[in-house]
Formats: sequence, structure tokens, C-alpha cells
Amino acid sequence: METYLVVPESAHNALVAAAYQHRGYHADEAAEGARFCAEASRHGIRTHNGLKALHLDHLFGSGSKGCVPGAQIEERPSRFPSAKIWNANKKLGQATAYRAIDEAIRLADIYGVGTVSVDNAFHYLWGAGYVMDAARRGYIAYTNCTAALAEVVPFGGKFPTLGTNPHSWGFPTTDAVGFPLVIDWATSVIAMGRVQQLKREGKQLPPLAAVDKDGKPTTNPDEVAALLPFGAHKGYGLSLLNEVVGAFIGGSLPTIRNRWQNVPEGEKGTCAFFFQVIHPEALSGGLFARGRTQTENVKAVLADVLGHGNDGAIIPGQIEATFAKHTTAAGGLLFTKAEVDAFNEVARECGQPEWDVAALKTHTV
Repeated sequence: METYLVVPESAHNALVAAAYQHRGYHADEAAEGARFCAEASRHGIRTHNGLKALHLDHLFGSGSKGCVPGAQIEERPSRFPSAKIWNANKKLGQATAYRAIDEAIRLADIYGVGTVSVDNAFHYLWGAGYVMDAARRGYIAYTNCTAALAEVVPFGGKFPTLGTNPHSWGFPTTDAVGFPLVIDWATSVIAMGRVQQLKREGKQLPPLAAVDKDGKPTTNPDEVAALLPFGAHKGYGLSLLNEVVGAFIGGSLPTIRNRWQNVPEGEKGTCAFFFQVIHPEALSGGLFARGRTQTENVKAVLADVLGHGNDGAIIPGQIEATFAKHTTAAGGLLFTKAEVDAFNEVARECGQPEWDVAALKTHTV
């Protein structure tokens, strides 16, 4: 059980949007950035909430050379009508990703499958937020991206040459189980955002998740120099997949990505995104057993997986869906005292009123 402070979503969004606008972002992209951060917090994703988003922007976005406030997306030529190719021109990652998933959905409605490949992008943070949105709207969705920095040591190596490189899938299973099935993970044991969260809260890392500057395993968040892939060679392979997909799109060397002092003339230091949306009808063969519909068939398959005494098993996305119910019951977004203090630092930075901790309700999860 943990007790959180309850912050009205409107207050959260107003502060996060104001912080983005203070940094030069246009009102529409600031609002999209705030909307995304609220979605992450709504579902208990504290590693990619507004604090992470603004911190990432400060370090590598508008505070560096990785993001350009007000940038416009350029559509590049493609000879395939269901496959769009975009040059994001370093636009805010959340704003770009929301547009990309909407476009992929539009294409899937026409062609059954739609893809959007994005070059010169800035990190979009929590990939599950976009595929979950698509799944709620009735589509199967997938995305991956190259992470902001190369922070992960490849299997068998000693120097970080890979990003934490997440994969995210979303499936429209609300009618079957009550919420979208969402599979989302970084390909490291933990994300760097989790390291930052544990550091704020004075907690230790799990074992064999990170190494220090000498390449030795550490559980102290203050000593972390690089992360390790989950599942040894398996996580390494999945992380490498993102780098290779990014390379096909136009992404460049991972070890110079967002390290602008190391990007030589003619090279690139930006991220790459890939989005794919599939209309469920494009997968259906129509030959479901016992006359079941597609939705009934999905429900039957999931029930079989979770049956046979597997009472302790859960469906990916269930934890996030459960936390979202707590958020609804609380009547606002849930943050720790340390997080509220950090948000108040953001408020002071951009000249906004601070949240009165004493006036905030509490909610125990």
C-alpha cells in the first residue's frame, strides 16, 4: 500500500503546458505534451510522467539541439500509399507520435494496414500510451523507437552502444477482458527513468540491472553509468532490432545520438520512430471454431491461457488498467510527495503558482 497526493488533472496539464510554452513550444504541441504526461500518470507510469518529459526536454530537447519548438512535420515521398514517411524536423516527440498514430489509423481504415516511419524525431517517451490509444479505438498497433541516448551495453560487450529502445503493442480487447491488452517494455532490465525515480525516492536498483563507470554491477542509482539488456542475448536482440529499423528509416550512429558535441559535420544525432496499425478485419480469416466471432475467439483464447489453475497470472495492461481505476476513484492524478515537490520546482522555473501540498487530498493504492 502506498499513499499518494491527488493533483487535479487540469492543474497538472496547465503546469506542464506552461512549462513547455515557457521553453518556446507552441500552444498546440505544449497541450499534446501535457496530455501525454497525464495519460502516463493516469496509468501509474511514473517513470515517464511530466517530470521525466520535462527533464528529457531540458537535457536533450529544447535545452540542447534535439528538439525545435514549433517545428513542422514534412511528408517525404513514398511509392506505397499505406506507408507514410515523415521528417519530423526535431518536433516535440509526443506531438509527433500522436499525429503518427492518428495517420496510421487513417491508413488502416483504407488499406487494412498503415505504417508511419519518422526520421529526425525526438523521443516520444512511453510508447504504450500511443498503442493503448489506438487499441481503445479498436485497432491493433505497434511502435518502436530509438531511445534518446545509447545507455545499454550489448550482450557480451562492455561499452553502451544501444538505447533502452522500447517495443509497444496494443490490442483491442476491451470487449473481451475489460481493457486493452498492452505489452510495453524497454529492452534494458529497467529504463533510465526508473533509475531517476529510484534516486528521487532514495531506493536501490534491482540486481544486474546496471553497471558503474568501471563496468561493475551496481544497485546504487547514484553510481549508474550504463544499463544492461534484459534476458541477456534476447533483450540485446530486441534492442538491436530498433537500431536496425531506425537505420533503415534514416537514423544514424547510436553512440552519437543526442550527444551533440560528438556529432560531426554531415552526421545526424536524432531518433527514429516506427508505427504500424492493423485493422482487426485485415487479420480475420472468418473460420473461428464453434461459430465464435473474432472478439469471442480472442476472449476464449485469453480465458484458456489464464485458466487451468493459472489464477495468479495476469494480462499485460491489467496493472495499468487497475491503476487507472484508482486514478478515477481519487478524482485526480496520483503523485508522491517527492514528485509534487519536483513539480513545484518546475512551477518556480516557469513562473506558475505552486501546488499547495497541504490542500491536496490523499489516496491510498
